Amino acid sequence: MKEEFPRVVEAEAIPKRQRRRRSPFSVLFLGCLLVLLCLIVLLTGVGLVELAGRAADRFGPPAPGMSFTRQLRLSALLFLRGAQLTEPANPLGGPQPFKIALGESPIGIAARLQDQGLITDAQAFSTFLQYSGLDTTIQAGEYTLSPALSPLEIARDLQDATPKEVTLSILEGWRLEEIAGTIPTTGLEFDSQDFLDAALVPPPGYPFLEELPPGNSLEGFLTPGAYRLPREAPVDQVIAALLDGFAASLTPELDSGFEQQGLTVSEAVTLASIVEREAIVKEEMPLIASVLLNRLSAGIRLEADSTVQYALGFNQAQGTWWTNPLSSQDLQIDSAYNTYRYPGLPPGPIANPGSSALRAVAFPATTPYFYFRAACDGSGNHSFAETFEEHLNNACP
Repeated sequence: MKEEFPRVVEAEAIPKRQRRRRSPFSVLFLGCLLVLLCLIVLLTGVGLVELAGRAADRFGPPAPGMSFTRQLRLSALLFLRGAQLTEPANPLGGPQPFKIALGESPIGIAARLQDQGLITDAQAFSTFLQYSGLDTTIQAGEYTLSPALSPLEIARDLQDATPKEVTLSILEGWRLEEIAGTIPTTGLEFDSQDFLDAALVPPPGYPFLEELPPGNSLEGFLTPGAYRLPREAPVDQVIAALLDGFAASLTPELDSGFEQQGLTVSEAVTLASIVEREAIVKEEMPLIASVLLNRLSAGIRLEADSTVQYALGFNQAQGTWWTNPLSSQDLQIDSAYNTYRYPGLPPGPIANPGSSALRAVAFPATTPYFYFRAACDGSGNHSFAETFEEHLNNACP
């Protein structure tokens, strides 16, 4: 049997006219298409790089370590919503409280900001937080935010829960040193000594300070109350705020009342400071004022314990500026503020009185009393007397 082998046809055996040839036009077209694609890729890359640069210029640098792909995506989203990030929700809006709970998500925070009208686009805000990396550094705490701020400003404010304003609270009857002692707890950026130094020099612009005797401090004129102040406020601005409080309280009616008692404003404040320290129950202030005014009118020494306490200063053993009880030796201290030894008013106020004490001096009760002492029932009330004998009879058993 004849063995058959597969037929091999060599390429050379195929006629040249049967081969497929590409035309010069198709080669040129493919080349141009390839060049065009390269140009598109190049231009797209350049455009994306430019987009990222423009985003950095407008919204700040991206978060460190962010991939270029993620940066490009977030940059594009930011440009689509740029107006919602740079324009305030309400240019005329006022400040309002905003609290962030520990562990609250940035998305939830953005939604609540929008709900409260502080921003207009929660999604755009969240995108910016992710782009800038601020979403990982938002602090829990209480803030005061305003829709008059742009969302970019609000986002940066959320990085510091330290309030921009602090509260300085002054209690009625505090002396300068007690006010100074509370300064470190307020968050104000100056210290206690700065406050004391500033309070020694009455500033110009306040007519009621012009009658102060030379050398007197602002003792008595720093009106008690709660003051909201910028954290970075200098000491002079704080002093001015307290003096403005006194100026606001010094109404024509009050000034007229002082005049009817024959007192200048400075003298009235001095007397009111004694009333403030002697009274426990506010309702008794007009009675105590009447006793002190009666004694002044009759030329009798005031003999007020509070003036001796002021003269003694800080009591290390008791840890207070107001020594209590006073000893017979304490009553002998040689100080112009000791009204047991020296007649008339002391050289100046011994504390900073509140409005009730000032009004008690301007409009005292009409009484025949020249004496008062603490009642024996522990109520904080006083027993009043017209004569010294009666006063002795009011002593506790």
